[in-house]
Amino acid sequence: MTSLQGGLNPPPAGIEASTGQRMRSIRLVLLGVGVLMLAWGAFVMFDSVRLTRIPGVALWIAAAIVLHDAILAPIMFAFGIALGRVGRRATGTIIAIVQGGIVVGSLVSLVAVPLIVAKNFAPANPTVLPLNYGLNLGIFWLVLAVVTVGLSVWAFLRGRRPDVAFPDDSGR
Repeated sequence: MTSLQGGLNPPPAGIEASTGQRMRSIRLVLLGVGVLMLAWGAFVMFDSVRLTRIPGVALWIAAAIVLHDAILAPIMFAFGIALGRVGRRATGTIIAIVQGGIVVGSLVSLVAVPLIVAKNFAPANPTVLPLNYGLNLGIFWLVLAVVTVGLSVWAFLRGRRPDVAFPDDSGR
């Protein structure tokens, strides 16, 4: 491994090969599980959804991919750059907590926004869409922000604790 590959010193002989083989095996297992899950999802969809509704499902999936690539991914990228500039104050744990909060909030929003839009076009029957989805989404984001900040502060304070010194067993 050269310094351009992320390390200053090469690993001991034999370690890189065994790690590479193990990673290749893990990737193949994950690929197989992913393909099986896709096949199961396709089977369930074609078994339970009328064929006339398949184009709508495909449109929803395509819109979700576009929204992810156009909104969520750039936000996460910008967030990563901003936290990278913060330096040592933001640990990997804090970054993961905040990114997890953003991802969870974005996914819940992805589910809630169609309900918010549909409520404007819903019939006068109040049982079709009975909740105030916009207010509930706002409350969800507020609670999510509080939990994310709380976990980040906890991780920051936990990372600042001094190491506990254990007595050595030198036999004094």
